[in-house]
Amino acid sequence: MVILFDTSAALALLDARDPNHPAANDAFRRHIDSNRFVTHNYVLIETAALLQRRFGVRAVRAFVERLQPLLELTWVDRARHERAVADLLGSRGRRTSLVDRVSFDLMREDRIRTAFAFDHDFEREGFTLLA
Repeated sequence: MVILFDTSAALALLDARDPNHPAANDAFRRHIDSNRFVTHNYVLIETAALLQRRFGVRAVRAFVERLQPLLELTWVDRARHERAVADLLGSRGRRTSLVDRVSFDLMREDRIRTAFAFDHDFEREGFTLLA
């Protein structure tokens, strides 16, 4: 199975104080050997920015060196970016981020049904969260 890896999962995995940390560790350990985790460069940017702001560069290094190599990376091209921006601008004030909208586009295009995320916007878009 192919699973989209979201920023919320990275933060839960790397922050022992995160309330989702135990669930994230358990789910990742159960699924890492038999599934493919994919993400995109916007998730990497968002994750690095949040980790640096909350914990410093050492946390970014841990993400880049320990977690990122386990993920298959898709680079966001202009067309995907523009679709996500159009979706954001047409959303009428919904709170879903541009990064998540890129994720939704990738998931739809690649027929990925499951997200490793603790963000319920994925469920609202019709996707399943990794349990």
